[in-house]
Amino acid sequence: MIIKRLKDIIGTNSEVKPDQGEWTSRRLLLKKDGMGFSMHDTLIHPGHDLKLWYKNHLEAVYCIAGKGEIQNLESGETHSISDGTLYALNNHDRHILRANEEMRMVCVFNPPITGREVHDKDGSYELVENV
Repeated sequence: MIIKRLKDIIGTNSEVKPDQGEWTSRRLLLKKDGMGFSMHDTLIHPGHDLKLWYKNHLEAVYCIAGKGEIQNLESGETHSISDGTLYALNNHDRHILRANEEMRMVCVFNPPITGREVHDKDGSYELVENV
């Protein structure tokens, strides 16, 4: 059984912030936990357009606070996000994520990430086979 508390992750190496400060990811479950997915409590800070493409991972995101939008870069469709909204990038969708106000999201990645990843130039995470 695995028990983790957010208050014990904040301020540790399991809390990741990119240099530009557009998000903060508190990584709750990682590849080393052996669950087959990773789970993150993520804050998306307003004032940034996050151009993302998880070409190596599938991601499901559940918004529990805040407001913003996601734009599918293939279709051009834009969808509002607010608390109670889930979106799943089941086709490795290229997208832009915008926060109109700080959004708090629960994110799940398959395959799981290792923990210190930040987005590369494509807006994706590297796929790490062995850890």
